[in-house]
Amino acid sequence: MAHYHFVGIKGSGMSSLAQIMHDLGHEVQGSDIDQYVFTEEALKNKGIKILPFNRNNVEEDMVVIQGNAFSNDHEEVVQAQKLGLEIIRYHDFLAYVINQYISVAVTGAHGKTSTTGLLSHVMNGDKKTSFLIGDGTGLGIPSSEYFAFEACEYRRHFLSYHPDYAIMTNIDFDHPDYFKDIDDVCDAFQAMANNVKKAIIAWGGDRYLRELTANVPIYYYGLTEDNDIYANNITYSDKGTQFDVYIKGEYYDTFLSPQYGDHNILNALAVIAICYFESLNVDNIKEALETFGGVKRRFNEITLNSQVLVDDYAHHPREINATIESARKKYPNKKVISVFQPHTFSRTQAFLEEFAESLSQSDHVYLCDIFGSIRENTGDLSIQDLLNRIDGADLISEETVAQLEDYPSAVILFMGAGDIQKVLRAYTTHEGKVAEL
Repeated sequence: MAHYHFVGIKGSGMSSLAQIMHDLGHEVQGSDIDQYVFTEEALKNKGIKILPFNRNNVEEDMVVIQGNAFSNDHEEVVQAQKLGLEIIRYHDFLAYVINQYISVAVTGAHGKTSTTGLLSHVMNGDKKTSFLIGDGTGLGIPSSEYFAFEACEYRRHFLSYHPDYAIMTNIDFDHPDYFKDIDDVCDAFQAMANNVKKAIIAWGGDRYLRELTANVPIYYYGLTEDNDIYANNITYSDKGTQFDVYIKGEYYDTFLSPQYGDHNILNALAVIAICYFESLNVDNIKEALETFGGVKRRFNEITLNSQVLVDDYAHHPREINATIESARKKYPNKKVISVFQPHTFSRTQAFLEEFAESLSQSDHVYLCDIFGSIRENTGDLSIQDLLNRIDGADLISEETVAQLEDYPSAVILFMGAGDIQKVLRAYTTHEGKVAEL
């Protein structure tokens, strides 16, 4: 049994990995900022100690896992160096862990977390599968054969991994503080493709993914017949979305997903493909798919009187499009109101016009101040720059949530990767309101 100390344990990936090591019988603790982060709930539920940053947290005989947001001059990292302890970056340690399993990496600019959550849930319907999801959820199952995990392209960290399979959901320009342009992003994904050992499952509707080359087969999935895996006869009901799946031109089976929106069908196709190539029991897979309840902060719904409130991590224009589409398809007779908090100044600057275009698909838009990050907390623009580009948009904060009452019976989307939940929480407790799950 090892003793692990996680520097930045509240980070979504770090939290997940800490839980996995705890589940596998190791002694685990970690440190982070004092402010509340939603990932800490799962850590506390498992009895994992969370400490404020302090060099004295690091002791002899520990292995220190260093979060990628923290530099080598962090006080706890410096202390570990003085003690001569083993210090491993998050992505390097995850690479070590996955090599003990048949591994499936899920990567892409968008949809990683939702797809990883679905993959882990569905595979566990037939085979023991440990998993790491980017919503702060991780589970280490002793004697599991498979490992499903989210692989982030930021700073090319996913090149540390050599998975058996890779699901690639899309390629898009994001993280403008690191990537120079779309060609730089494509170069990173091509390098990742070269790391895969068995097969790549890629979205066929992405022209950049269509240009990938690899030493393993690339199977494309989508909603049209020019893909290796595709969905047909798609129908919607109050139970969700039903569709037929064809693989290599032949009918495979009919599946029902409790979710709505084309992106959720695509996620399911990628997952079904992995299960097919690993010869998992299709009846077990179908049953598991029907019981998937979603992942944290991905179209999570609560009701408040006649309103539907949705908490969603969408922080890129394409993700906003998908979230609004899901709301329109699930609630075709309701107005859709967007409450959006931009995440990082560099992303807001890079996609200013695209954010305005995506959000304008809503019936009304409310904007919160830009949320910075540990790496970047200032910029050359303000939320006013985005507000000016959206007709009729208003500002909103925890103190001004009452204006959302102007839209009874609407679907209100609270979107962002920062602390947008504070606004949601302020609204659900406004004047003694009680929201229902």
